[in-house]
Amino acid sequence: MQGLDDIDRLLVARLRDDGRASVSSLAEDLHVARGTAQNRLNRLVSEGVIRRFTVELAPEHEKQTVRAVTTIQLHSTTTQGVVRTLRTIPEVAELHATNGSWDLVAELRAATLEDLDRALVDLRSVRGVVNTETSILLRTL
Repeated sequence: MQGLDDIDRLLVARLRDDGRASVSSLAEDLHVARGTAQNRLNRLVSEGVIRRFTVELAPEHEKQTVRAVTTIQLHSTTTQGVVRTLRTIPEVAELHATNGSWDLVAELRAATLEDLDRALVDLRSVRGVVNTETSILLRTL
């Protein structure tokens, strides 16, 4: 991570391990004052370094989730706006730039097939999305 000092990088690493860690425990782990940890966390969020805090389900609960991978082709001049809009769709769990015929790859996670269908309708209606192809993930090998 460019532009971050050692404390910032340690803070991000600690949050990757436990996104629900309290500011007090973060400060203790980083050997800094609680106010310092809070200020750095606030700055990382406000500067967009930390974009969101998420939930990781236990594997036995993850099996109840419908997952899919959607490849997305964009109109050539709309990437940043499309990405911002796609991030507002709750079922878009991950978004990646790629090469080849497709511009983006999105991993979708939904509670039901109906929720997945709604998310795909939302995704396909985003201005700048030209074409998509979706594969539902049946099981992890």
